[in-house]
Formats: sequence, structure tokens, C-alpha cells
Amino acid sequence: MGLLYESTGFVGWGIWVFVLFALMAFNEFSRTTKWGGIFLFLIVPAVLTIFVWPTTAAPGNEYGTGTWFNWVKTYSALAGCLGFMIIRYYPSLTKKKWVLWFPPGILALNILEACIRDFQVYTYGVWNGAYIDHLWVMSGPWNIMNGIAGLLNIVAICGWTGIYISKDKSKDMIWPDMIWPWIIAYDLWNFAYTYNCISDHSFYSGLALLLACTIPTFFIKKGAWLQHRAHTLALWIMFVMTIPSFADRIAPVPTTHNPTAFFIVSLVSLIANIALVVYQFYRIRKYRLNPLKDEIYIETNSYQQVLEDNRIAV
Repeated sequence: MGLLYESTGFVGWGIWVFVLFALMAFNEFSRTTKWGGIFLFLIVPAVLTIFVWPTTAAPGNEYGTGTWFNWVKTYSALAGCLGFMIIRYYPSLTKKKWVLWFPPGILALNILEACIRDFQVYTYGVWNGAYIDHLWVMSGPWNIMNGIAGLLNIVAICGWTGIYISKDKSKDMIWPDMIWPWIIAYDLWNFAYTYNCISDHSFYSGLALLLACTIPTFFIKKGAWLQHRAHTLALWIMFVMTIPSFADRIAPVPTTHNPTAFFIVSLVSLIANIALVVYQFYRIRKYRLNPLKDEIYIETNSYQQVLEDNRIAV
């Protein structure tokens, strides 16, 4: 597979495709049915927390699922799913300004957690790579580059005052101002994070997981990227916490452990997020906008397409 990953065969790609479509299918189940969401994001994790994860994600286990990051990421993702469901099924809450701070807040928190992890991996000083907490990592300037890219991505979160709930049966949380430049910059940053910090798991937790929320955003339900992302992330991390041997033993696809690959991936992430922030601040200055109150991209085709697809006119 060239620069990024060791080669994998037909079976390996078949498993990857299955993971991708399974995540998308469960996302649709949880998105389109209220009880599907309650079952997947409340009942299932409650049972797993009591009966399964204390064993499969115990501190120091051989698969690295017992780290602080895995536990924090699991519950922050679930908090996002449940919080969004409350907003979706009680749409009058969107009229309260403080409620609309929750979606960008939980998103920023999730990005910040990963930035801290990237910086932490740099402090390990394993310049030639090593297993730490049973995960292979290699410290380098890429950790700093991508940590900065993530912080820039947080700065570029905008337009949450325009969040509304769709009028159709699924009652999706629509965020029109979260248009494709931000989504692509996020995807590039998050892939670089997985490549840097959970390197040999990134074939699934990077490529498959990111596509599982990006594809629905562009082709199934436009404007609901954050909802898609929260659902697929929570589903994946619950799976990993439950079957931690999946990426290491059952269907491993390791990276090449090539420093050049790490550098290129994080450089692309950094450039994309610098460009995003520069473009956004250009629009803020040109149109004299307040990024804490105003939507930034309301005149763009991407924004208008989200409104049209969700039958909202402005």
C-alpha cells in the first residue's frame, strides 16, 4: 500500500469495507429511530461499562485500550451523542443560546483531547519508535505540527448560532455553517492524529471511521456532519473497547513506520488548517462578522445547498 501502510490482501480490504458500511448502517439506525439511539448510546454502554470494559479495557492491558485517553474519548463521544439527541428531540431548546454552545463545546473538547495526546507522544522522546502502553508510536516534529493543526481547527469552528433541527422524521441536528472546507480540514487533521498516536490502528480508526461520517454528510444527510461524527466515533470506540484485539490480532494492517510518511501526513494537515483559518478570517474581516455570533458562510453555495436539502428558506 505504498508509503503509508504495509500491504494487505483481498480479505483485509473486505474487512475494511465491512467496517465502513457497518458503521454507516448503525449510524443510520441510530439517526432515524429514537429508540435506536437510546439503545446504542445509553443502554449498550451502560451494560458494557459494568460487565465488559473493566476486563477488556483494564489499565495496562496488552492492547492499549486501558489508557486515560480511550476512557475519556469513549464517554465524551457518548456524551455528545446523548446531548445531541436531547437537542434533536426537544427542538425548542435551540431557542436558548446557551444550549447551542454544547455542540461546538463538545466538538472542541474532543479535538483538544487529541491535540494533548499528540503533544504527549512528542514528550515520550521515542524518535525511532517504540511500544508505549502497548501501542506503537514514534515521536517527532509531526506531533507538534499536527497538535497545532488541531488547535487551528478548533479556532475555525463557527456558525453554531445557526444550528436547527430538521423538520423531517429523523429530526437531525443541522449545522449549515459547517461546510466542506472545515470538514476536509478536520478529516486531514484527525487522520494525521490517528496515524501519529494510534499508528497501527489508523487503517480503521482513521480511514474507515472518517469516511463513515464524511460519506453520509455529502450523500445521505447534508448539514449533519457533527451528528454523523459523534455516532460513528462512539460506535467505533465502543467496539474497540469491547474487542481490543481487532486491529492487532484479528485484522491487523500496520503502518510502514516510515518517518517520511508521518511528516507528510501532518504537514498536509497543518497546511490545510492554516488555509482554513486564513480564509475564515478573510471572510470575517471582509463582511465585518462576529465569529461568536454570526454565521460565516451564509452566502456560499454549500450553505445554501444544506438549507435547500433540508427545506429551510432564508
